[in-house]
Amino acid sequence: MYVHFVKRLIDFIIVFCALMLIWPILLLISIWLHFANKEAGVFFTQERPGKSGKIFKVIKFKTMTDERDADGNLLPDEKRLTKIGKFIRSTSIDELPQLINVLKGDMALIGPRPLLPQYLPLYSKEQARRHEVRPGITGWAQVNGRNAISWTKKFELDVWYVDHCSFLLDLKIIFLTIKKVFVREGISSDTSVTMEAFTGNN
Repeated sequence: MYVHFVKRLIDFIIVFCALMLIWPILLLISIWLHFANKEAGVFFTQERPGKSGKIFKVIKFKTMTDERDADGNLLPDEKRLTKIGKFIRSTSIDELPQLINVLKGDMALIGPRPLLPQYLPLYSKEQARRHEVRPGITGWAQVNGRNAISWTKKFELDVWYVDHCSFLLDLKIIFLTIKKVFVREGISSDTSVTMEAFTGNN
């Protein structure tokens, strides 16, 4: 009952109240990023698969410029990531607009992170089980390594969450997430400022 009804109800109430309280802060951050991103935009939207693989558009604060090289190609992530953007990412503030996705029902507060649609055919049958629940703003994999762990380990943690989802586990993840935000662990992988692409065998 918790997974199929209570969890969604709790998410809606919490997010609605939170947005009513923090909208002035979100507005100030938006103005700040408008100038920091060199007018490249404040929000970043991208298609992601949700529950049962249904595609939706995830919303995040944009932390990079759209600067390109002489051939018109986007510069590497580490060159486009602004100082302000790095701070926004390290404190997970960039995830706040996803509260709108939760309000709409595309996402949950807690669940496997929504990844890219092109990864769908690369999952094993077991890995694909991560889509049996709504994706979350934070999740079990995020509080157990985030981008610093391998894709294989991340998917194992995602499926474990699907099999053990409960109110107490979600509460634990919320507290661990708050701790991670302050400690700023696992923000980047060992070789990238974000996370390397999933190829089906990493």
